[in-house]
Formats: sequence, C-alpha cells, structure tokens
Amino acid sequence: MPRLREVPRSEVESPVVLSMYNRLFGDRDPVAEPGTATGTPGNWWTVFANVPDVLEHAGRGFGLYASPDRELAPVLRELGQTRAGWLVGSQFVFSQHCKACRGHGMSEEKILAIKAWGVSDLFDPAERAVLAYTDGLVLGFGRVDDAVFDALHAHLSDVAIMEFTYITMMYTMHAVISRALRLEYDDRDDPIVEIAAPEDYVPANLGRDIAFGDDADAS
Repeated sequence: MPRLREVPRSEVESPVVLSMYNRLFGDRDPVAEPGTATGTPGNWWTVFANVPDVLEHAGRGFGLYASPDRELAPVLRELGQTRAGWLVGSQFVFSQHCKACRGHGMSEEKILAIKAWGVSDLFDPAERAVLAYTDGLVLGFGRVDDAVFDALHAHLSDVAIMEFTYITMMYTMHAVISRALRLEYDDRDDPIVEIAAPEDYVPANLGRDIAFGDDADAS
C-alpha cells in the first residue's frame, strides 16, 4: 500500500482533483475501485490529491513536456525519461515510459537495450549523447563531462537541451517520489536484506575467516 493516505472521491472538494479523477477513472471512486487504462493502480493520483495544488502543479508539468511547442524530439525525451526511471530504480517510471517509447515507434530490441545502452550498437550518435547526458544528470547529480556535453550539443540546440534537462530531472523527481511513497509499481519491499546464515553458523570474524581459511585460529 502507499505510505500516505489515498483521497476517496467522496472527500474531493478541489475542482482540479475532481477533473483529474473524472478524466482517469470516469465516475468510479479510484480508492474503492482502483485501476487506470494503462493497467496501473492509479494511486499516484489519489495520494497526490492530498495536496490539490501540488497535484495541479505536477499535472501542468505533464502538459509542459508533451506540449507541441517543444523543440525536443519526443523519442529523445522518452529515452531520457525511461533511462532516468531505470537509474533511480523506479519500476513505475521505467515501465510507463517503455510504453511511451513503443508508442513513438521504438523497437522492442532498442527498448530492452536502454538498460545497458553503453554496450549496444542500436543507438545513433544523438541517442547515445542523450543517454550519456542522462547518466550525468541522474547518477552524477549534474556532473556532466565537457566531452559528453559537446557531443550532446552537436545534435541538439540550446533550446532542446534546456527542455531535455528540465524534463528529465522532473521525471527523476517523480521516480524518487514514487519509490519513497511506494506508489503504483514502486510499492515493493527493498530487495537488499540480510540473508540468514545456516542454523549451525557460529558468528566470527568473517573477514579473518575469508583471509585465512580454516587455519584462522592456528596462530
């Protein structure tokens, strides 16, 4: 379950929230009857509805990135969003934008290769520059080498780079939020846990045991 309360339709007072509920869920209560057209539970919307003006702000961001006024090519935009979702570890953002890549004509082989783009020959120079820049934005927290930026600038204008930077970081934020609040497909337990040792295991200096083997105590 999400870590924050979901807002049922009966408690909605904001016209913005009601409009979004109607658009995505019809006349259903999305808390009692969850599910969107893309197959997600829909709790991103019902949790964000706790703060209607934040939901409205986020919605405007979605409108901004999809606007026909954007100079940035949609397929490059989706490449960045998908890669950002994978880097952050957001099953939700990665999954949704794989679908968006497909909708813009990207092949299944290429979508699969996004995870390991550095060893793939499926991406053209512009796409490789976009992916390298995304890695610098997300993994490097904006530490982008001049060589990467120069490669990007060889293919994209200042306007397109500004758009790409803003949109990619906006989706990095959404990926982080989804994981923190356990929204949609990010409602998952952390996979990094201790694996129990055998019942007859006697705690010892593990590093010493590995280094010296069975003769560790001989000295």
